[in-house]
Amino acid sequence: MTEVDLADRARALYDVVLAARSGTAGPESLLAALESLRAIREEFASWEPELIAAARAEGASWTSLAPALGVASRQAAERRFLRLRPSDGGERTGEARVDAERDRRAGDRAVSEWARRNSTTLRQLAGQAGALEGLSAEGRKRADKLNTALGENDAADLLTPLSDMRDHLTADHLQLADRLGAISEHTGQVRRDALDSRRRPAT
Repeated sequence: MTEVDLADRARALYDVVLAARSGTAGPESLLAALESLRAIREEFASWEPELIAAARAEGASWTSLAPALGVASRQAAERRFLRLRPSDGGERTGEARVDAERDRRAGDRAVSEWARRNSTTLRQLAGQAGALEGLSAEGRKRADKLNTALGENDAADLLTPLSDMRDHLTADHLQLADRLGAISEHTGQVRRDALDSRRRPAT
């Protein structure tokens, strides 16, 4: 629905509301008005998560968003956003989207904590992979990104570029490729264990 269509519908809807209040609106116009109201409501609802995301991108905190959204806490504001935003994973309900986001965050936290505990090993592998010779042009780009991540303080930043690097290693680097593959498998298991722990009923 374009902005012009929306404005026209809103004006026409208001005219019907005035007619209804004076008792001069017929059933057909009332039904048409209700249909327009539903369409406008759906359009406005689609704007809310877009505006929330834009506000967050501009630095607004969940605490400052809460009163604007008519909720009492930062947790409620974030929960509202998760319930409203379109799903990337096919979840059909707002609650499913909330659960999926919490699952993702729990997995991310667990993997990040594992990476920090194993920082020395990850940095050694990153240094080795980033210094390889004989890589393809794309492999060299991946190595450069890995070297950039190696300069960051958080070892968790190395996981994605290490995984990406594996696909660009040659037959001369099979042992390193195996080690990188083992890391990917292990972090995957860490993520699954975190999700199993979160979903396990409390006793």
